[in-house]
Amino acid sequence: MAQSGFIDSIYESVDSRIKTEHFELLEDFLSIPNDANYPAQIDENLNWLTQRFEELNFETSILETQALPLFFAEKKVSEQLPTVLFYMHFDGQPVDSSKWNQESPHLPVVKTKSGEEWIPVKDFEIKNMEEDWRIFARSASDDKGPIAMFLSALQVLQAKGIQPEFNIKVILDSMEEKGSPFLAPAVSDHKNVLTSDYLVVFDGPMHDSGLPTLLYGVRGITRLRMEIYGPSKPQHSGHFGNYAPNPVFRAAELLASMKDEDGKVIISGFYDGIQIDEEAKRVMNSVPDDELGIQKRAGFADPEKVGRSYQESIQYPSLSVLGIKSGWVDSETRTIVPDKVIIEMDIRTVPETDSYSLIDLVKNHIGDKGFTILDHIPTEEEMLRIKKPLYFQASPLMFPFRTPIDSKIGDWLRQAVHDAHQKELIQIRISGGSVPLSFFINELDIPAVLVPLVNPDNNQHSPNENLRLGNYFDGIKTIVSILTSEIN
Repeated sequence: MAQSGFIDSIYESVDSRIKTEHFELLEDFLSIPNDANYPAQIDENLNWLTQRFEELNFETSILETQALPLFFAEKKVSEQLPTVLFYMHFDGQPVDSSKWNQESPHLPVVKTKSGEEWIPVKDFEIKNMEEDWRIFARSASDDKGPIAMFLSALQVLQAKGIQPEFNIKVILDSMEEKGSPFLAPAVSDHKNVLTSDYLVVFDGPMHDSGLPTLLYGVRGITRLRMEIYGPSKPQHSGHFGNYAPNPVFRAAELLASMKDEDGKVIISGFYDGIQIDEEAKRVMNSVPDDELGIQKRAGFADPEKVGRSYQESIQYPSLSVLGIKSGWVDSETRTIVPDKVIIEMDIRTVPETDSYSLIDLVKNHIGDKGFTILDHIPTEEEMLRIKKPLYFQASPLMFPFRTPIDSKIGDWLRQAVHDAHQKELIQIRISGGSVPLSFFINELDIPAVLVPLVNPDNNQHSPNENLRLGNYFDGIKTIVSILTSEIN
């Protein structure tokens, strides 16, 4: 049904009173803490979601998992129509309130930019809203904002007496920020409930240009942990410097052997199987990235040389050090040779690569450097016997996928998003980030596409996370268009 004039006639008739209700829905949702480390917080969100979806005549249920439950809602329109499964998540990253420039991350505040600072808007009202104002709160952009957009779009259709052009299923994750560790068995356990024809995901930031964006794939994520040992306990650096092996130097030597000066992984076979054909190059070249702007925002002068551009760089698996811990620093510095170095790493995988094969490549490389790899913390006896012990742990958390751009789901969403805004559409072959979608894709045998809706500079996962108000209301319009577009 949807076309640009039709969408405008639906959405532009929404007055400031309705927009106020949509904003208040967002504000109310953001006010509920959502750290999956606290199950009571997840329960409160589940209750809120159940009430909201039932007000829209959805059938709702709580799907049990091996840990925290999932939220599920369904609206059946017609047996003759296809079914679209929508995935989002309502949990958020843990918060450190001391790092936020407001009373609490769960007390949303609308702010405007003054110079380089964001300051609260006094006497905020929707009718006086400016699109570049932001609402600051945990999960404003990742991922409660898109859930609120989805609910608001459904409210628009309900108020107009318009039915969606397909059957709807909604699955909302409660542990995405913890890596969705039990989502795979949950999808298998609830396969009959979740069975659908297509999967659409409202997660992640739009392209830096702010233009409507479709994302056809994501990289996977595999976590690695290493512990590299020196003496069995910290030793006096005066007595044992030059004598006890220093694990920091061992770790530095090992890590330096994994990449060259240009940032390319030099572990043998790490990039095997990656082929970028002319069509892939065309898609990547059509993305209007501001490379200097990306570098300025991230704060570095010279990018690594894995690819010739930002888009090309994320077509390859990456190997990153996430954090290193050893000894003490600053005012707590001690004159000791540390007993160990803990290294947390990740590999971002792509569809051409296998997580387990890459883990084996890393392990083989470590072994070639003279380390004895253990699957447990070494015993005292092992510390005395093994020259270079190293504890190694690795596991895939999420797997990659890539849906062909020239596909039925791609054609449908391209038309729907274009109808909503009549703007150039940015199409991204694969994203650098990870979302737990392969479990649905493989188990349900369905294609998936992401429709990012939030501003790219949203401080996702960080203090002062925010959502641009223009993005919030544009997102509602986008979803209205998707819900009212036929899948041909």
